[in-house]
Amino acid sequence: MVRSLKNAKKLKRKNKGSKKAEGSSIESIPSTPAKVWQPGVDTLEEGEELQCDPSAYNSLHAFHIGWPCLSFDIVRDSLGLIRTEFPHSVYCVAGTQAEKASWNSIGIFKLSNISGKRRNLVPTPSADDNSDAESESSSDEEDDNNGSLSDPPVLQLRKVTHDGCVNRIRSMNQQPHICATWADTGHVQVWDFTSHLNALVESEAEVSTGAPSIFSHTPLMKFSGHKDEGYAIDWSPVVPGRLVSGDCKNCIHLWEPSSGGTWNVDMNPFVGHTASVEDLQWSPTEADVFASCSVDGKIAIWDTRIGKSPAVSVKAHDADVNVISWNRLASCMIASGSDDGTFSIRDLRLITGDSLVAHFQYHKHPITSIEWSPHEPSTLAVSSSDNQLTIWDLSLERDEEEETEFKAKMKEQVNTPDDLPPQLLFVHQGQKDLKELHWHVQIPGMLISTAADGFNVLMPSNIESTLPEGNA
Repeated sequence: MVRSLKNAKKLKRKNKGSKKAEGSSIESIPSTPAKVWQPGVDTLEEGEELQCDPSAYNSLHAFHIGWPCLSFDIVRDSLGLIRTEFPHSVYCVAGTQAEKASWNSIGIFKLSNISGKRRNLVPTPSADDNSDAESESSSDEEDDNNGSLSDPPVLQLRKVTHDGCVNRIRSMNQQPHICATWADTGHVQVWDFTSHLNALVESEAEVSTGAPSIFSHTPLMKFSGHKDEGYAIDWSPVVPGRLVSGDCKNCIHLWEPSSGGTWNVDMNPFVGHTASVEDLQWSPTEADVFASCSVDGKIAIWDTRIGKSPAVSVKAHDADVNVISWNRLASCMIASGSDDGTFSIRDLRLITGDSLVAHFQYHKHPITSIEWSPHEPSTLAVSSSDNQLTIWDLSLERDEEEETEFKAKMKEQVNTPDDLPPQLLFVHQGQKDLKELHWHVQIPGMLISTAADGFNVLMPSNIESTLPEGNA
């Protein structure tokens, strides 16, 4: 389900008795106007069902690899730094949450032939007001050339046995075949998946997700020094191989790479939080600085050169802070998501004072993932236990004149809520129990999310148009 504000793509509430064809254009909507669906606010009446408007997406696909995955990561590839033409291919690693501990695995997979619609970054000026039909025809031709949203991608999957549930998995930026996993057994492991990724690159055949081969694979290193399981882990974007891992006993350990493909882990932990460390993020610009968040409601900034206590600690939320994201395009900004459904943006230049830039209360359930766009410094994506993935553009402000004009134009077609934040750009629904999301660094506008019922790959049609010209 979706609501796209910039392109006015609306989630319709369809009356079954109207016999309206799914996917029909706005012009064919019955006299009863469609209504934007608000989760937690609206209820379905008898005979009504939710209908997604696929034109709100440039691409939308769903798939699964067997058991649900709490965590995944997109693996950087050599297919191109900035890719805008369909079809797309992506590589990922994901860790399962299986019914039995012995059934868990790490999935290394390639999703290829991801089809979609190519949008013009700048709309072509129309000669007159009656050019809608021509535009619609042109869009249909593009769909024929690039594939439709219903064309299924090809999934190639290899599985590696893993002892226990994978709480979190991360691929190293500089050496993407190297991955780290946090297990619910209390172990942090580092893996080299070169052979599996190479096999996916070389193979063009589809591998069934029903019963793929499961490989035994020895990790490069297994660290048992944490006193409890954990979720927090992050590779440094500045120093290749440098890693931090945090556990539920409020301890953070620093990993330094050494020769021979191993790591030296400092057994003397960083301690400053009074409860579980939930997430960690290295600074995008400073080699020795990282941030953490905790169940104690605080965000802490650490400098590995000045000791094992936080350089700065700030009360960020009134509930558990589940996730954080450090903006790699505007390194003074850090975002945090809380168990009470709120998320905040802070300016680290003002961290010792009033650093709060923005605070949003749109979601009503815990924030499960948050991540800044790698292509737009003011854009970030958020997922929540309310089964919504939202995209926000902090550069947007309410324009009452434009809003009034838009509502007057659309009044006979859709009823829009009056109290939506102006920064809310897009809402994606349809997944159950969302856990984690990531932007694809090499494919502008592409998001991948994992939930209890599998993965979604989505490219909202109003995101690509916000890209700077240099990224087009």
